[in-house]
Amino acid sequence: MRTYDFSPLYRSAIGFDRLAQLAEAALRNEQPSYPPYNIELVSEDRYRITMAVAGFSRDELDIESEKNTLKITGRKATDEKQRNWLHRGIAARDFEQRFQLADHVKVVAASFENGLLDIELVREIPEAEKPRKIVIGANETLPLINGQQAA
Repeated sequence: MRTYDFSPLYRSAIGFDRLAQLAEAALRNEQPSYPPYNIELVSEDRYRITMAVAGFSRDELDIESEKNTLKITGRKATDEKQRNWLHRGIAARDFEQRFQLADHVKVVAASFENGLLDIELVREIPEAEKPRKIVIGANETLPLINGQQAA
């Protein structure tokens, strides 16, 4: 297994510790493989996670978004009927899947159809953080934006 030393990054860059933690977690490969899922880039700032949750009902699934983490949980209701399985290929076991979201990525919708859970995400950059054009003038004051002087 490969390990990377991020100490040079910590010495010269400020505020990138979260990026280093994400890289270290990816190298540890802690992400479970059940249930299977796809991550799709729908357009420049839109994403879709499609998760195959065969055997689960809508009531047994929970989606939670907090800060930069998306957590999807499946809790299978107990089957009160005693069954004698000859082959059990559909797992239908409890799961918890976590995704780290970039700044300004928000969950906007979720749907469940034919055993597939679709979660729609969008990157919404606040107006204050979008690039803006700066007018070059000769000793002129900059225009006011929302009552504040532009930088």
